[in-house]
Amino acid sequence: MAIALKDYEAVVGAEVIDELRVVAGRVRHRRLQNINSTPVGGGVAEILTRMVPLLRELGIETSWDVIKGDQAFFNVTKAFHNALHGKAEEITEDMLDIYRANTEMNLREMNFSGDVILIHDPQPAGLILRKPEIGRKWLWRCHIDISSPDPTVWNFLKPYIERYDASIFSMPDFAQQLPTPQFMVAPSIDPLSDKNKELEKSYINNVLEKYHLDPERPMITQISRFDRLKDPLGVMAAYRIVKKRYDCQLVLAGGGASDDPEGEAVLREVREKAADDPDIHVLLLPPFSDLEINALVRGSTIVMQKSIKEGFGLTVSEALWKRKPVIGGAVGGIKLQIINGVTGFLVHSPEGAAHRAVQLLADHKLRERMGENGFLHVKQNFLLTRHVKDYMLVMLALEHPDEDVVHLD
Repeated sequence: MAIALKDYEAVVGAEVIDELRVVAGRVRHRRLQNINSTPVGGGVAEILTRMVPLLRELGIETSWDVIKGDQAFFNVTKAFHNALHGKAEEITEDMLDIYRANTEMNLREMNFSGDVILIHDPQPAGLILRKPEIGRKWLWRCHIDISSPDPTVWNFLKPYIERYDASIFSMPDFAQQLPTPQFMVAPSIDPLSDKNKELEKSYINNVLEKYHLDPERPMITQISRFDRLKDPLGVMAAYRIVKKRYDCQLVLAGGGASDDPEGEAVLREVREKAADDPDIHVLLLPPFSDLEINALVRGSTIVMQKSIKEGFGLTVSEALWKRKPVIGGAVGGIKLQIINGVTGFLVHSPEGAAHRAVQLLADHKLRERMGENGFLHVKQNFLLTRHVKDYMLVMLALEHPDEDVVHLD
């Protein structure tokens, strides 16, 4: 059954939906075109899947297109991704040429239909080269942590980014020195999606049984792509420390994305490290496993997101929404979601994660209190309805570049 705007009233209140309709009335004459690098896998695709229908229902003609790329291109953009997060990568001129060639191919083949063109992340950033020919308003939406980017990659991308009318970042820490306006828009989760909606206890138990998980023993879970920046080996190290105190289980579950060629290698590393422990469950889930992911989180005692770098980390809000205490790396957008000691714990090492997990496993009331705090924090700040409104307000701001305040009649 399709989800409609009215269905969100029970979650956020009628006033929020009314406000969305008022803002939409000011921008629905503009067509919005989203362009990214993959139709499935990762947070961008997940958000767009839920956001595009709501924008259309609000009367804004909204489309979503995906660039093309071969394996060589996605190898390059994965290296860019790591380098922009500050990881040492060897970036050669041949790699830059591959990026340029793929950009040229997409410039020839892409149909630019929007009045406002919203480009997501570095992979399609070069499409801005079409702007002098067709005009329109162009936005670059950066979903990753570029607070300390590798200079080679950033200096290569920056001339593209400077041509946009504005950029959007997930938090102020990611802002850069640019000659154009910058907006802060945090990502969001959809409370009514299969990944986040309420589930019957029987379904949760069936999923746990399917993956040979014991509902009577504590379960620590991390849901993430198999990516070194998500630090699955660090999560495993923390679990092994906790295991000395509590007879617990560890779930490392995630899928892949077509624009992430490193995933298979990381998955192999994780499986090799886990091979000698039957209580470590490494699950490669196929696309559209949202209901099972939902059940795994709801069946967990503690959720981890021990990232080394993180643009936002939707899995944190997803777990907090389910009233689960979350232990997360003190990086990037995780710091927006976890209020240390209130909605979860921020940590800097496997030892720190293990210490906090032991503390939570020993204190049921602490888990409950953090879970409730986390739920309320997400409800107030990180739901899809707020995200939709923010994007519409950015569209409105582009139409009033010289005004500090825009009045909605």
